[in-house]
Amino acid sequence: MKRILVIDDAATVRMYHRNTLEAAGFEVHEAVNGIEALEKALQCAYDLYVVDINMPKLDGYGFLRELRSRDLPQAPAIMVSTEAEPDDEARAFAAGANLYLTKPVKPDQLLGQVQLLLGEVNP
Repeated sequence: MKRILVIDDAATVRMYHRNTLEAAGFEVHEAVNGIEALEKALQCAYDLYVVDINMPKLDGYGFLRELRSRDLPQAPAIMVSTEAEPDDEARAFAAGANLYLTKPVKPDQLLGQVQLLLGEVNP
């Protein structure tokens, strides 16, 4: 079973993503900020990260930069944010994101992108 880490400081957003992903058969873990997410990533490998940008302590950009600089198994990351400026998207990719989605993300949109990045799309 593929393991996904959802990183967002909003409990409602984490629950929304968790429900969508678990219903599709994924194992979902949660973190409330980039520091907690990094600690979890150091403890076990994840197949995918769903990352918010604006969080306390360590934001999504900082988390991805730190994650990408470590000697860890690297998994794809989807940056999900309310920030919709082209500069935000460019910063996300520069930090190490593989995909950028703007909130609110519809469940089928999130699931489609997750399955694509995990190579689980049936032709």
